[in-house]
Amino acid sequence: MLTDNELLALLNKGDENAFSVIYERYWPLLLRHAKRMLSDDEDVRDVLQEVFSKLWNQAFDLEINTTLASYLYALTRNRILNVIAHQKVRTNHIDSLSSFMENEQVATDYLVRERQLSLLIEKEIALLPEKMRVIFDLSRNKHLSYKEIAQKLSISENTVKKQINNALKILRLKLGLVAFITFLLLK
Repeated sequence: MLTDNELLALLNKGDENAFSVIYERYWPLLLRHAKRMLSDDEDVRDVLQEVFSKLWNQAFDLEINTTLASYLYALTRNRILNVIAHQKVRTNHIDSLSSFMENEQVATDYLVRERQLSLLIEKEIALLPEKMRVIFDLSRNKHLSYKEIAQKLSISENTVKKQINNALKILRLKLGLVAFITFLLLK
C-alpha cells in the first residue's frame, strides 16, 4: 500500500492509477465531511467533483506543503463555503424578488379591484331614478345633511330620508352585500 507522499509523487507525473487510489481513499471521507456541512446531496457531489477535478488538473504543478488529507479537506471546505455563500446570495435575491412581486401584485390587484368596484357603483348610481340620484349624490358626494338637501331642493326632510333609504336598498340588491358594504366604507 502506497503512502500519500508516494501517491502525490506519482500524481505529479500524471499517473492515473495514483489518482484513482487517492480518489478511492478520500472520496468516502470527504463525502461524510461535506454532508455534515451541506444538506443537498447534489451540492455535495458537485463539491467533490470540483475537488477531484482540481486535483487532477493541477497534478503536474501541485505542490502541497501539508499532508494530502489536510490539502483535500481544506479544498473541500473552501468549495463548501463557496456553495454556502452562493446559496445565501441566491436565497436573499429570491426572497427579495418574491417580496417585491407579492407586494407589487397585491397593491396592483387591490387598485384594479377598487377601480372596478368604483366603476360598478358609479354605473348603478347612474341608473337610479333622477330625483333619487340627485338626492343621493348630495348626501354621499357633497356630504350635505338631510336638512340641507331638503332646503336646497325645497322638499321635506322625510322625503330626503326616504329617497336615500330607497337608493341604498336598490344598490344593495344590485351590488350584492360585499360590494355594498365596501361602498359604505369607501364613502
